[in-house]
Amino acid sequence: MIGTNFGIYRPNSSSSGVSAAPEERAAVQQLSDFMLQLEDYVPTVPDAVTAHFLNSAGFESNDPRIVRLISVATQKFISDVANDALQQCKTRCNTQSNLPGTHTPGQKPTKDRKYTLTMEDLAPALADYGITVRKAQYFP
Repeated sequence: MIGTNFGIYRPNSSSSGVSAAPEERAAVQQLSDFMLQLEDYVPTVPDAVTAHFLNSAGFESNDPRIVRLISVATQKFISDVANDALQQCKTRCNTQSNLPGTHTPGQKPTKDRKYTLTMEDLAPALADYGITVRKAQYFP
């Protein structure tokens, strides 16, 4: 039965013609609502960029909703990695500032401190997701 649920086929769970369970109907409704919201949402990673990398990896889709869904998932992944790297940086900076002899009289309070994304913070954040990052040998 293909209806207004964006072409998602869900066979009847019972052969007696009884309607689907309320949990299944709620899940289908949530998926339909989410797909409708995706049509109006503009992700940070443009659809053309996502489609290019999907095509170069051998994935081809004529459905722009699939590309948009992957763009949103990519944005979430990048956001999670950046947030983890920020937490690493904050932890490292707090550890360094608590060492004896490292405090200077003119140092700003920690709430006004600006952080810079470095490989020192990014590598452990990516390692949490199973991605190993190493410097090339010719870089000091």
